[in-house]
Amino acid sequence: MIKSKWLVVLGLFLIAVQPSYAGDRAQLVGDWKLVSWEREVQATGARLSIFGKNPTGYRIFTPEGRMMVIITAEGRKAPNTEKERAALLDSMTAATGIYRLEGDKFITKIDVAWHPARVGAESVYSFRFEGDRLQLIGGWMPATVASKSAMGRSIETWERAK
Repeated sequence: MIKSKWLVVLGLFLIAVQPSYAGDRAQLVGDWKLVSWEREVQATGARLSIFGKNPTGYRIFTPEGRMMVIITAEGRKAPNTEKERAALLDSMTAATGIYRLEGDKFITKIDVAWHPARVGAESVYSFRFEGDRLQLIGGWMPATVASKSAMGRSIETWERAK
């Protein structure tokens, strides 16, 4: 008797929770334009604008569950030398993979990335909506751009692309 009551309570809970995830997914789907991107250093709490004050980028979530992102630093110029071409890799980030939602987090299994170390990894971001803006906070991880060894996380603001 007690078991069946708990099963009913659990069933009702799962029914109540499911639409919230579905609503978040529907709200997440679409094209998002970058407003700001900073890296917070775990050891110091310092926030670095490593791609400048006005980086550019887009993040796209498809209804089928694919996420794609590209972010480039402000002030990038066409390269004239091999060294300048190589340096362009340090002023961008890009990745794509299949994402899933778990509460207030989206987790992307990266299958293609500008940096080979990211391929196969899971990228975890907490998210929240503020009107037409999407606030993201990444999980702690070693840097793949800027200071190469510092543990940090990204703090991003996106607005729905028009």
